Amino acid sequence: MAIRSSGEGSRWPALDYSQWRDTAITLQLWTQIVGKTRLARTPWLNHSWHVVFYVSARGLTTSPFDVDGELMEVEFDFVDQVLHIRTSTGQQRQLPLAAQSVKAFYKSYLAALGELGFTARINLVPNEVVPAIPFDADEEHRAYDPEAAHRFWRALIQADRVFKRFRTAFLGKSSPVHFFWGSFDLAVTRFSGRKAPPHPGGVPSLPDAVVREAYSHEVSSAGFWPGSDAFPQAAFYSYAYPEPPGFRDKSVKPSEASFNTQLGEFILPYDAVRQAEQPDEAVLSFLQSTYEAAAEAAQWDRQTLECSFGALGRPRHVRA
Repeated sequence: MAIRSSGEGSRWPALDYSQWRDTAITLQLWTQIVGKTRLARTPWLNHSWHVVFYVSARGLTTSPFDVDGELMEVEFDFVDQVLHIRTSTGQQRQLPLAAQSVKAFYKSYLAALGELGFTARINLVPNEVVPAIPFDADEEHRAYDPEAAHRFWRALIQADRVFKRFRTAFLGKSSPVHFFWGSFDLAVTRFSGRKAPPHPGGVPSLPDAVVREAYSHEVSSAGFWPGSDAFPQAAFYSYAYPEPPGFRDKSVKPSEASFNTQLGEFILPYDAVRQAEQPDEAVLSFLQSTYEAAAEAAQWDRQTLECSFGALGRPRHVRA
């Protein structure tokens, strides 16, 4: 079953967490199963960048990773609603994305890898979710609405576009725009270049050593998530670690954005972006103003780290 976008009107689609909650939870767990395959096969990269997914023209992809001297890529295709498993040997398998338990998905995925001659020894306990039911025992989470998954991907496309433009205006170390399957969000992070104090840890079902490595350096990080039971609405977010004095009191844009003391982050509701006359500019103003709030409060070397936004076909001007 292929799902096609309906043109301009679907560019920023509706994304009501309460309506697709069960699908979101199931899909997050499915992505963790696939993501942990890449985790098991990829050397550690700073800030866990080796485990992420990327937004693709069909859905979410692991990108190619090394498996016994060959390459494998796994992609959630939210157009044709299938999971593609492709290898550089020319072999491939497809699994339908349809309502089924996490246990059934895990079993089918493992069997498909076996047919391709590969094994995947992964930690069966999901990360950053409560309760953390092992994949091979989870028959509770089984909902899957393909239309809802497709809308989520369409929203990710828009966030990915704007985040990538935002990334062009920074000369310092910056993460790629990528999707974390643990926290189930799209993110982009800027670094001041300074080390940070050890993170206290305490993230559900995630080793403290992983969290401390991820936050080993001072950051201003922003992203987009579809909502959760703790915060049941889609939203853009931005935070600083460590949070500098005065950060949460800074004025940010647009007017619909505010600091959420429960989350410790600035929040811009996704619905406010959808309803804006210029959604891209609304998101960009949020990203830029919250970054500036962090950089100014923490006294980053902004003159050295920043540059103008990138332009099509024109190299960045460098003064002699």
